[in-house]
Amino acid sequence: MSTQASRYAHLLLDARAQAEQIPTLSSRSPLSVDDSYEIVRSLIDIRTAQGETLVGRKVGFANRKIWSKYGVDAPIWTPIFNETVRYTDENRGLQSLVGAVQPRIGPEIVFKLGHTPERDATMEELAECIEWMAHAFEIVVCPFPEWKFEAADSIAAFGLHGSLIVGEPKMLSSASRRNLGQVLAYASLSLSCGDELRSAGFGSDVLGSPLHALWHLHQQLNAQDQFTPLTAGEVVTTGTWTDVCPIKAGETWTSAFSGVSLPGLTVSFV
Repeated sequence: MSTQASRYAHLLLDARAQAEQIPTLSSRSPLSVDDSYEIVRSLIDIRTAQGETLVGRKVGFANRKIWSKYGVDAPIWTPIFNETVRYTDENRGLQSLVGAVQPRIGPEIVFKLGHTPERDATMEELAECIEWMAHAFEIVVCPFPEWKFEAADSIAAFGLHGSLIVGEPKMLSSASRRNLGQVLAYASLSLSCGDELRSAGFGSDVLGSPLHALWHLHQQLNAQDQFTPLTAGEVVTTGTWTDVCPIKAGETWTSAFSGVSLPGLTVSFV
């Protein structure tokens, strides 16, 4: 698969650069999940060679409630690079959608790792490695027509990651880390466009809790020797709390939490 993986990686990078839609990779020839992660490995090598810096990972399809809609049955992950991550000023942002193919928005929780977790870290030990958490909007994009694809296609296509807009980080105390999984599981979030409520969800929809999603990623990377494990300094976005909603220029989207002391975000798209 290595030669094919490199060819597909360049195909996907070209489609992204040209903001073009392309047929799914799985429609060209059989493509397994393992094959797709070979493409991810090629993408990391190419993008790093081009000067981009890997700053973290994204957990995709962590929300079980949307699996049937997209034809998936498990979470995925993808690397994220410095060029697609930005931080808001006072939880307000302005984001261009130029070049974003079929963009949609998903509200997420992001963790910053202050320490490298041990390979066999428990959920509680993993929580102790978190330096801060923040609310974020992930802009997801899809190069495949009408958002139709196999799970393997979505992994190869950057995990459908477009950009990540991160709100104000909240530093975590030892006490807050001990209860983090449970607090986030019981929290809820609303997502609105202008004055219209578009979607809502719970932290428990994200593999039981965003902390569980982080632990799932840690376990998955332990089983994939071709990738580096989670390390201190990484930013991990853990999965959307709602179904992702189509967005367009001229709209302003806002979010609000209940049950956790995090501010919502307001982002306008141009």
